[in-house]
Formats: sequence, structure tokens, C-alpha cells
Amino acid sequence: MGIKNRLIIMSFLQFFVWGAWLITIGNYWFGTKNWEGTQFGLVFGTMGIASLFMPTLTGIIADRWINAEKLYGALHIVYALVLFGIAQVTTPDNFIYVMFIAMCCYMPTIALSNSISYTSLKLNNKNIVKDFPPIRVWGTIGFIVAMWITNLSGSKSNEYQFYIGGIGALILGIYAFTLPKCKPQCLTKEDASLVETLGLEAFKLFGNYKMALFFVFSMFLGGALQLTNAYGDVFLDEFKHFPKYADSFVIQYSTIIMSISQVSETLFILAIPFFLKRFGIKQVMLISMLAWVLRFGLFAFGDPVNGLWMIIMSCIVYGMAFDFFNISGSLFVESNTDSKIRSSAQGLFMMMTNGVGAVLGSLTSGWAIDRFFTKSFSNTTELAGFLETEPTNSKMLEFVNSHGNTVSADGVFGSEILMKDWHNIWLSFAAYALVIAIAFAILFKHKHDPKEIENLSH
Repeated sequence: MGIKNRLIIMSFLQFFVWGAWLITIGNYWFGTKNWEGTQFGLVFGTMGIASLFMPTLTGIIADRWINAEKLYGALHIVYALVLFGIAQVTTPDNFIYVMFIAMCCYMPTIALSNSISYTSLKLNNKNIVKDFPPIRVWGTIGFIVAMWITNLSGSKSNEYQFYIGGIGALILGIYAFTLPKCKPQCLTKEDASLVETLGLEAFKLFGNYKMALFFVFSMFLGGALQLTNAYGDVFLDEFKHFPKYADSFVIQYSTIIMSISQVSETLFILAIPFFLKRFGIKQVMLISMLAWVLRFGLFAFGDPVNGLWMIIMSCIVYGMAFDFFNISGSLFVESNTDSKIRSSAQGLFMMMTNGVGAVLGSLTSGWAIDRFFTKSFSNTTELAGFLETEPTNSKMLEFVNSHGNTVSADGVFGSEILMKDWHNIWLSFAAYALVIAIAFAILFKHKHDPKEIENLSH
């Protein structure tokens, strides 16, 4: 088998083992376990926390002591075992701790998979610029396939989603040991300072106003990047509580609907060179921020029947929102930093978005949803008004009973029913993204120079 096909298999499985549960974990948390939103924010926060230090740590290990493919395989095997274990967890606190261990194993493998691909292509005299993007696209395809399997197998709201991911990770972990040897390069000087060893030289970029502003905006936008991954599927699934939407296609196949977002990613990746050449890096980043406003706003007004087109359009817009910022931001770092600290600067960019920003976004959104956007209902009349139905509707009463609740003769519940106000949740996220976009347009100064794009090489 040729090296390209071998790397395609790796890329496919790399994101398959994440896509099996990332979009549907909210459904499991809220719909099945009925755990609270603030703690759910901590679940996604574990990804950000792990991203703060694990990629750097594993990078040092791969650079000095262990072949990258062996470290990569070992991490995936441990990740698989942790996913098998997380399916047995019965309390939210323990779930968060175990998920943190899982993320410490998984998050660094994203960077390692890129490193293995680059090294393997070079060893086989391949053109990285030409050959890597088609390989990476299969990662998104793997993510989509995993989402479809989870949905079609009836696993989107139960623990089997973790078994699907775990089996894939175990296969990938074993397969990794068959990949070309990526030996330690020992590029870090033996007498290097601690700052140099940990790649912390890039932090001096905060002394540059323009770069500091860029990283600050990266952090704020990073707070929005995972919100629809965290809440999108459970948002669509909770339409089943509204009697007029209960039998819609969207309810049954919510995860497949969400997978349109990943399909959109693959298409917008191909459009990025045109947009960068035509509009420049700053404008493309601004387009991304405005796309996030649309992503959230369309969700706010969408529904499974008359507003289905808004939900689908929101998923299409996601590709532009997610890819345009990540790739244009990476190119901005590439073209505005010294080659000696460029890799560290890219790591800093990822840390600010997927680390600091993701943690703050996850924690803040979970707290805000619980504090401001969770409604409490004590009787059938109040709940019927929210669900846009009659107090005697049989589907509504089935929903109440499914939560182990009772209804008295005068329509009072034995305990309060809690429902999320998704319309205002998405509107608040849209307003947040709009404020960031306006501030970015005014404060961030960067003149478009076509030569900047032409001179970039990856």
C-alpha cells in the first residue's frame, strides 16, 4: 500500500474516534443523564485544559526520546481504554475527571498525526503542499462517518457512542505501529534554557501590539468555536418535546443533520485560497466572525418544519466560520513571525483558541445557560405555553412522565420541569460573536498585500 493511502487511513481514524461522541455527548449528558449545564461546560473545558500543555509535552518527548508513531499509537490505545471506562461512569464529577484523562491522551495526537504525515511524505519524496491537504480531508470524512454510525445505530443518546470511538481508537493505536518510523530529531539544543525547551519564546510576541491584539481576539473567538459542537445536537434533539415537531425527520436524524457542518468544512477548505487572494487575511478572518453570527442566529430562528432551511443553512455556514479563521489565523502567524519561533507561535495561536479560549467559552456558556436560559415549570399550563401546545396534550404528558414526574388533578407537577430556552441561548451567542467582529474590524489594523499570500510556503 502506498504511503498516501496509509496516511489517509490514519487521518480517517484520527477524527473518526473523536466524531463518534463529540457532537452527541450533549445529548447523552442532558437527555439521558439529566446532569446540569455548568458541569457540562467543564466537559468541553477539559479539551482546552489538555491543549494547554499536552501537545508541548508530547512534542518534547517525540523530539528527544520516542518515535512519534510509537508515542502516537500508545496514546490512542490508552485513549481507547479510557473511552471504554467512561461508558461505565455514573456521576458527573467522575465523568469530568475521566474525560480529562481521555483528552490528555487525544488532543496531542492531532499535532502528532500532522508531524507523522509530514515526516512520512518527506521520507517518500512527496510534495507536502500538494499531497497533504487531500490526506487531511479524509479526517473530516472520518468525523462525518462516525457521526452517521452513532446516529444510525441508535447510539446518539447512550454510552455506546464511547464504545464506537474506543474501538476505532484501539484499531488506530495498533495500526500506528505499522507506520514509517519517525525517529526523534533532537533539534532542541542540549544546553537550551527551559524557555527554549518548552517553546515559550513565542510569548515575547505579546510585546508587539498587533500580535498581542491578534492573540486576544483569537482567545475570544476561541470561546465560540466549540459551542455548536457542544450544544448543537442536543438543541435539535430537544425539539422532540414540542408535540408539533415530535415526529419530524430532524429529531430522528439530528446527528446526520449536524454532519452537514463537517461536509461544509471540506468544501470551504477548497475556497480559502481564492478568498485569501481576493480579500486578504484580515478580511477573511472578519468574514469568519460574521459567519459565526449567522451560524448562531440561524439556529435561534430555525425549527424542524418551517425553519428547517435555517438549520441547514447554519450548518453550511459553519464551514466558513470554522475554517476561515483557523487557516487564515495560522497564515497570519506564519507571515508575521520570525522563522526561529514560528512553530512556537503556531502553538501559541492554538493554545489561545483551543486552550484558553475554549476553556473560558465552555465554562462561561455552561454557567450562563444554567443561570439565565433555563426555565422552570411547575404545572401543565406553564409548560404547555412554552411547548406551544395544549395542557392536555398526550405527548407532553408522556414527556413529563418520562422524567419520573407526576401530575396532580389540577395539573401541578410533583417536581419542577426544567427546559432550556434555546432561542435566546443562540441569540446571546450571536450577539457575542457580533461584538467581537465589530471590535476586530475597528481595532485590528492589517493591510492586504497580495504578495504576502504568494510568498507563504507550507
